[in-house]
Order: sequence, then C-alpha cells, then structure tokens
Amino acid sequence: MSLNFITPNWPAPKNIRAYTTTRSGGVSQAPYDSFNLAAHGGDDLEAVQKNRALLKETLNLPNEPAWLSQNHTTIAVEITANYQKQEADASFAREANQVCVVMTADCLPLLVCNQAGTEIAAIHAGWRGLADGVIEATIKKLNSDPKDLLVWLGPAMGPAHYQVGSDTRDAFLKHDPKAESGFYQQDATHWLLDMYHIARQRLHALGITAIYGGGHCTYTEQDKFFSYRRAAKTGRMATLIWRQ
Repeated sequence: MSLNFITPNWPAPKNIRAYTTTRSGGVSQAPYDSFNLAAHGGDDLEAVQKNRALLKETLNLPNEPAWLSQNHTTIAVEITANYQKQEADASFAREANQVCVVMTADCLPLLVCNQAGTEIAAIHAGWRGLADGVIEATIKKLNSDPKDLLVWLGPAMGPAHYQVGSDTRDAFLKHDPKAESGFYQQDATHWLLDMYHIARQRLHALGITAIYGGGHCTYTEQDKFFSYRRAAKTGRMATLIWRQ
C-alpha cells in the first residue's frame, strides 16, 4: 500500500512545502494501522520509526521533522538547527529547511506561512488549546503582519460529531461571547463544537483573513484518518510545513 498525503489547497509561495499524512501506507499493526507517526500511543516503537523514515524518504524532507511533546499547552517554540524535543503545541521557523510538525487524531492542525515565504508555523489545537489561545500565542511569535499571513486548517473532528459539555462551552464564551455561534445545543448540558468555526473567529480577530481548508472530519472519514474519539487506542497523523 502506498502512502497517501493531503496537500493544502492554498496560494502559498512556491518555496513552501506542506502536507498532512493519512492513516494508510505504513507498517503499524491494528489498531494503529498503518501509518502511525506517534511514539506515545502504545504502538510498537520500531514500527513508528519505520513510518517516520518512510515519511522523510517519501517527501524528501530536508531534515528530521521537529517533533514536539504535545500536552495541550499554548507554548510555541522556534525551530532551528539546534532544536531538541520539548513540550510545546506549536512551532515556527524562519530558517530554511526546518520542518515544523504537529500530530493529531481529532484535534485541529493549522499551518501558517507569510506571503513572502520567510516564516512558517504549525499549530496543534485541541479544544483546550483553542480555548486557551494557542493560535494567538503562536501568531504573536511571528514577525509578519497578520494581514500578510496565510492559514490552512487541516483535518479535524467535524461539528456534526464533536460533543462537549457545558464547561467546555463556558471556557470559550469566557474568552469571547461571540464563540456561541460555534456551538450547537443537543440537550441541557451537551453541545456540538465546530472547531473550524472557532478557529476562523480567532484568526479574524487577529486580522488574518486568508484562511483555507477546514472541510474534513476525522471521526467520520475512517479510511483516511485516525480518530481518538472513535477509537481511543489509535495512531496519529502528522501535519508538516517547511520552506525550501
């Protein structure tokens, strides 16, 4: 089985390379079948390393991706030639050939670049990170004017299935009452969350209008994506970006 990738449909500069992996084409066995790129979920580590090697070879990556220790924080770190793995949920780079990457399986991955092709970022936004401001924290680290940024929203759990409690909704409304439009009530204490909608709201508030993507659902597209909500014991996709 060959590897399958999703290439963002956005008007990024020619020197920008960006992809999201799917679940097919690797060597991991069920329930991580088959292109799992996460070493923390219980998969055989040798299989994960083989999958990562396949990723690097197939995409002809200029360097090993800068893997993060993701813990739903708002920490964004700069990736340079001296980067060593650390706790963060977003990364950015100005140096050429540094590969920013985040892993997801229902959470929202965002890719960012400026129109000049000199700055890039990758963001992991679960509901907690999205509510706490991981997008804002990352954009703040960039030197570019927000009006010059392009953002692509990668595959995440869609609004038809992402059920959350009132406490989650309250966390978003505390930041911005307008977030109410991103929730659809199911009963007295449960809501459906549209992460794509909330992310667009947050980006617009920062002055970013060039926003693309946001059409997938990791929960329902079982053949393409891992989903933690669908199967807690599962793999992770990688969403990555670099500048040549």
